[in-house]
Amino acid sequence: MTAEVTIRIVQSLGDVGRDAWDSVANPGWRMGPGGRLEAAGPTPHPFNPFVTHDFLWTLEETGCATDGTGWHARHLLMENAAGAVVAAAPAYLKTHSQGEYVFDHGWANAFQRAGGRYYPKVQVSVPFTPVTGRRLLVGDVADPEAHAGALGRGIAELARRSQASSAHVTFLPEPEWRLLGEEDFLLRTDQQFHWLNEEYRGFEDFLANLASRKRKTIRRERRDAVADGIAIEWVTGAAITEAHWDAFFAFYMDTGSRKWGRPYLNRRFFSRIGERMAERILLVMAKRAGRWIAGAINFIGSDALYGRNWGAVEDHPFLHFEVCYHQAIDFAIAHRLARVEAGAQGEHKLARGYRPVTTWSAHWIAEPGFRRAIEDYLLREREAVAEAQEELAAAGPFRRGPVQEED
Repeated sequence: MTAEVTIRIVQSLGDVGRDAWDSVANPGWRMGPGGRLEAAGPTPHPFNPFVTHDFLWTLEETGCATDGTGWHARHLLMENAAGAVVAAAPAYLKTHSQGEYVFDHGWANAFQRAGGRYYPKVQVSVPFTPVTGRRLLVGDVADPEAHAGALGRGIAELARRSQASSAHVTFLPEPEWRLLGEEDFLLRTDQQFHWLNEEYRGFEDFLANLASRKRKTIRRERRDAVADGIAIEWVTGAAITEAHWDAFFAFYMDTGSRKWGRPYLNRRFFSRIGERMAERILLVMAKRAGRWIAGAINFIGSDALYGRNWGAVEDHPFLHFEVCYHQAIDFAIAHRLARVEAGAQGEHKLARGYRPVTTWSAHWIAEPGFRRAIEDYLLREREAVAEAQEELAAAGPFRRGPVQEED
């Protein structure tokens, strides 16, 4: 990396060209109208829909992630001498810790009780989206690690200049996590549950890998979920209409209001993301007696299906599991996707064939004493996460002997 490369901060993704951002967010991929995807050259990374200009700008444009909601855009752009973007990072100056899914409320409370000021902080992430993906968005350059390291130092410098207590890079891939560890960031782990496709030919092929009792349980869940005259539909691309969004938004608001009080996404967001990325969206919708009663929104990457939000206006046994988990597996198998990522938390996913996997975050802390306390805490937390993951993996539903033929 040469000295001619510079980093500047932009306070709106609307000030960054779509092609310029996407060239570093998903190198080698081109997303056309409606989210139609094609490879435009070598693709060094899988396509991730959440770091695209379309997704991030839609969050800003519709007022979901803006100054008014405590997400003050401070995106890092690395440019060469000709002014071309060669790397970037989606960053925000935050005045709270909502919508992040890597929880630091305890850190904030402890620091403030000790007389410190935790907010503002710098957050490098995709708002409201607990999905692992690149955060140090380096394009096609000769020395990507050097550029990524410079972005890491730029994030810390942004925190210093903003008089922030800290900077947090969340849901990043392990190589970036390790690289930031070399740049004075503290390292944290957590876990999610993902379904992994072992080249299954169909859902029954997947079930054959489970213990007999678990196979029977899932089959019964699937039957009971649709027993009351419920039909399930997949809706994607041009087939998604405003009527679908009206129904889904009602589901989303009902669930969001009960779970966290104020849902993060507004109705306008769904219309706009549907216009821009319909080919990257799968709605799994449940209908009974002629009306939509439940649904889940998923985003489609090049190798993964990402389950994001769900809701329902009628309560039916096992419908949540069917719409969010079993149908996602069906879709991934049918479209030869390598995995399903079903969002944050949820040990109940384990019994449905989802496996524990590690998630990664990195944290730069300004105040030395506070940093030492966090470093000690994270050492013990990483050990606890690893132990819990081993226990959960051992308790999974996968068979340990030959398939039994009685079912």
